[in-house]
Formats: sequence, C-alpha cells, structure tokens
Amino acid sequence: MVVWTDFERTTIQDIFSKIDYAVVGQAAFSRCLIVYPWTQRYFGGFGNLYNAAAITSNPRVASHGKVIMEALEKAVKDMNNIKATYAELSALHSEKLQVDPDNFMLLGHCLTIVVASQLGKAFTPEVHAAFQKFLAVVVSSLRKQYY
Repeated sequence: MVVWTDFERTTIQDIFSKIDYAVVGQAAFSRCLIVYPWTQRYFGGFGNLYNAAAITSNPRVASHGKVIMEALEKAVKDMNNIKATYAELSALHSEKLQVDPDNFMLLGHCLTIVVASQLGKAFTPEVHAAFQKFLAVVVSSLRKQYY
C-alpha cells in the first residue's frame, strides 16, 4: 500500500484540476507515438500514423489521449485503491491487447513533459516528485496483471 502525504494528495488533485484533458492527453499520447514509434503497433486501426504531423492531427489519437486522462482521473479520485481501480484495465492490456507493460512508463514520461510544459514554473521539483510518485503507482497497478 502506498502512503500519500497531504502535500502529494493535494498536489496531484491540483494538477488534474488545472489541465485540459483533451489538450494534455492528445499531446502526451502523440508525443509517445512519435518519440517511441514502436508503440504505434498497438494502434493499427487508427489510420495514418506515418509521421508527426499525421499523428498530431489524427482524431483517434486525440480521442484516445482524452480516454487516457479520464482513466488517470479515476486514480486521482481513489488514490488509496489504485490497484483495484485498474485491475480490469490491467487485465485488458495484458490478456487481450497484449501491450508491452514498459509502454505505460514511456507514456508516463511523455505525460510528465506535457504537464510540466503546461504548468511552467509551478511544476517545482516537489510537484514533479509527487507527480512521478503518482505515475509510478499507476504504472505498477497497470503492470499488476502481467506477473
């Protein structure tokens, strides 16, 4: 079980209250598909993902980015029970979609960059540490079904 400080809880909730899920989700997911092109193999049904321009303008990428952010919001709302919150999602990604679990971490890195750019100077080292801890718990929860 993860122990959250009051600062960490407040910080994570504050971050998610300040960001536009559609904008941040699309930017983070697009960045992941561009920077780590092998992640594209799971999204063959998304159409044209041949270059950065095609990825960033793809409506299915934008839609899935928002879905990712909405899934993260579930973890924010139940920070004491993230593993249970993601149990079904973990099973889906491991058993049906067969997603390489390292991709969750890569997406988390991309999300961190986008959130940092959105928050600017407010993304202090302390805020960054709290956000990284949150993402580490999310990634661990998503990887749970793989073991």
